[in-house]
Amino acid sequence: MASDRMKKFLGPNGKSILLAYDQGLEHGPSADFNEKNVDPQYIVDIGLKGNFSGLVFQKGVAEKYYPGGKIPLIIKINGKSNLPKGEPVSRQVCTVEEAISIGASGVGYTIYAGSEHESIMLAEFGAIVRDAHKHDIPAIAWIYPRGVAIKNDIVPEIISYAARIGLEIGADAVKIKYTGDPKTFNWAVRSAGKAHVFMSGGPKTPMDEDFLRQVSGVMEAGATGLAVGRNVWQHPEPLKLAEQLKDVVFRGKRLLQVPAK
Repeated sequence: MASDRMKKFLGPNGKSILLAYDQGLEHGPSADFNEKNVDPQYIVDIGLKGNFSGLVFQKGVAEKYYPGGKIPLIIKINGKSNLPKGEPVSRQVCTVEEAISIGASGVGYTIYAGSEHESIMLAEFGAIVRDAHKHDIPAIAWIYPRGVAIKNDIVPEIISYAARIGLEIGADAVKIKYTGDPKTFNWAVRSAGKAHVFMSGGPKTPMDEDFLRQVSGVMEAGATGLAVGRNVWQHPEPLKLAEQLKDVVFRGKRLLQVPAK
């Protein structure tokens, strides 16, 4: 079952906060990094000191910087740069066996649902699920609807479809964007069934309270947690924000939701 394979990444209350740092391949160093966070060791230190549930790295960073068993590791085993234009496709660059040899306790894979190339990614992920489950580790699907067919990738019906795709193709967990309110995101959580649902942390939110309110809504909707990157490691005080996130995810703090205009 999904919960059994994900247990290394879950806290005592069954919730989780993953620290993601796969943006270097996807976005390039000029888009997201500064003098501090361009160094993967900075992110490792945040992950350890902040007691995150796991780290998310591409294989090259994991090979060179993963600190062994001190914190669980998820390796993203596909990826693409943002240099090519047109319909997105992200192909496998690391096998499940390679990921395990580096120390991974789980693997992640991005699927651009709605792209003209989605069938390639769906087929690759199917094989990855088989390999991961053979080794009793989770296969986590980053499901981002994109392409000319997708006019708005955060409308509730698209987000819930993304969640359902994850369940249908055998993902142990799905990483999806937030719809903007707990009620509609709850439908996405329900659509994912027994697959764990993680909110995608997304780009840096200008105000901490706005981001914490989003996370609060996600948890109110019944999600497992979030996979957060830039909102933490671009923050001037990442460990302070980490504690505030733990208040929401692990300790049940809820922030008042602001109705959509």
